Amino acid sequence: MNEVGRAWKFGDSISTDHIIPGRFYHLRSNLDELAKHALVDAREEFAREVRPGDFIVAGNNFGLGSSREHAAVVIKLAGARAVLAKSFARIFYRNAINVGLPAIVCDTDEINEGDQLVLDLENSVVLDKTTGKRVPCEPIPPFMRTILDNGGLVNFIKERGGFPR
Repeated sequence: MNEVGRAWKFGDSISTDHIIPGRFYHLRSNLDELAKHALVDAREEFAREVRPGDFIVAGNNFGLGSSREHAAVVIKLAGARAVLAKSFARIFYRNAINVGLPAIVCDTDEINEGDQLVLDLENSVVLDKTTGKRVPCEPIPPFMRTILDNGGLVNFIKERGGFPR
């Protein structure tokens, strides 16, 4: 995961309704189409302009609201490599890990819109190539890293035939 991606900066309390507005609920069985509307109510241009490997950078309580497991999936399908935030809603956090989308807890205040970032999960740090800063992150527990390393929980179970320990 040492590839560079651009930072998309969001604020606090980005809800699952921001991530997947209810008016697109009818697309829930067509995830690729649903991903074209990811975060449209928070940043209209996001789904149109995000590139594979970019990062969502947010404040506190990212993913609050209803338990829409599709929220994490569409962020990943839209191309985001990871979500970096000061804190996450618990259900979103686990849904993200389970679909293979790193949800990284760190202080995002000094990461700016458009900064070029590298996520180093092994050392629990985000490298800001634009500013030269190293942003420490909370380490991801080993069993969650195993899930991420396998691309999500479903892939892990398919490949290994059981849950991580």
